[in-house]
Amino acid sequence: MRKSRFLSFMKRLQEGGAAQRLFLLFFFFISLSFFSFAKGNPHPFPLKSEFQEVSLRADAKSMSSITPAIQLSTLVASNNIAFDSSRARLDRFLKILSDTLHAEFGVAFRDLSSGLEYSFNPKVMMHAASTMKVPVMIEIFRQAEQGKLRLTDSVLVQNQFASIIDGSPYSLDLADDSDEVIYQAIGKKLTIRQLIEAMITVSSNLATNVLIELVGAKNVMNTLTELGIQNMLVLRGVEDGKAYQAGLNNRTDAYALMQTMAAIAEERAASPIACREMIAILKAQKFRENIPAGLPDEVVVANKTGSITALDHDAAIFYPPGRGPCVLVVLTRGIAEHKRAHQTIASIAQRIYKELVNPDASVSSPF
Repeated sequence: MRKSRFLSFMKRLQEGGAAQRLFLLFFFFISLSFFSFAKGNPHPFPLKSEFQEVSLRADAKSMSSITPAIQLSTLVASNNIAFDSSRARLDRFLKILSDTLHAEFGVAFRDLSSGLEYSFNPKVMMHAASTMKVPVMIEIFRQAEQGKLRLTDSVLVQNQFASIIDGSPYSLDLADDSDEVIYQAIGKKLTIRQLIEAMITVSSNLATNVLIELVGAKNVMNTLTELGIQNMLVLRGVEDGKAYQAGLNNRTDAYALMQTMAAIAEERAASPIACREMIAILKAQKFRENIPAGLPDEVVVANKTGSITALDHDAAIFYPPGRGPCVLVVLTRGIAEHKRAHQTIASIAQRIYKELVNPDASVSSPF
């Protein structure tokens, strides 16, 4: 009877949360002390001879199962306490940084090996800027797998698009874009793969709009819904002024964007082969001044940035040496100077890496 009660106690100790473990252990020691004094024993814990007597009577098989349970419970409790401390430090760091810069942050982190997550304002919706190009890429690869298109197909590059408000035409201005190569191809044909690479690695808006007209924004949204991602909205192409004035913008929160990147990293967004191709494209990213700048040089990073007036974002899958990948998303709003925003995102990435991934990592200051 006592043994079964003890085993039941150890099971509850192993399965409970950190607070419950502390309460159970406190209750256990108080009960043990009361029982010992009630028997006239001034020592609340058995002496060596008493331990020997108990061990002789104990069932060896039960004790062998209890010992790992105690060790596992202790390890889990220790990890929970350590994570709670890291969470508190990160919360404090981000709150101070936000107050100092008079800016808003949305942060979401997931260790894909352990499932550990950390977030700060993860559900605050912001303009997605160019991070919305990631789900567009996913949709293209999925349509290729469905036989609707081939990545080697050639597409005519045109600089005229229809507003989602009334169908009226609009065009893009090179001065507001980040890649002139695609503009040099206007009136010519490029492969879908070339357009994808331009859309992701140099964040070409023109390539993006050509591809969205090809696969359809509604289809991108349907794919996000199928993946269980609810708060990422891809409604239109870039620079649709009438839609912007009407408040119909591409939007996301940090958690939804983290889910999108995780779907690629975990090879759920499309077939494993397609996801690996998408990761390879993300690894070729030219803009590395945000999350990658805050991580150690040996960490491989696959990322997509986004930037408009007073908004800078980065979404990354990163691969620490000797372990599985992690996903980190940092959204910022309210920092007017892009360089300062880049430094801020890098600083946040650095702090999260040291707190949650590798406390002993050597990372140079991004400032």
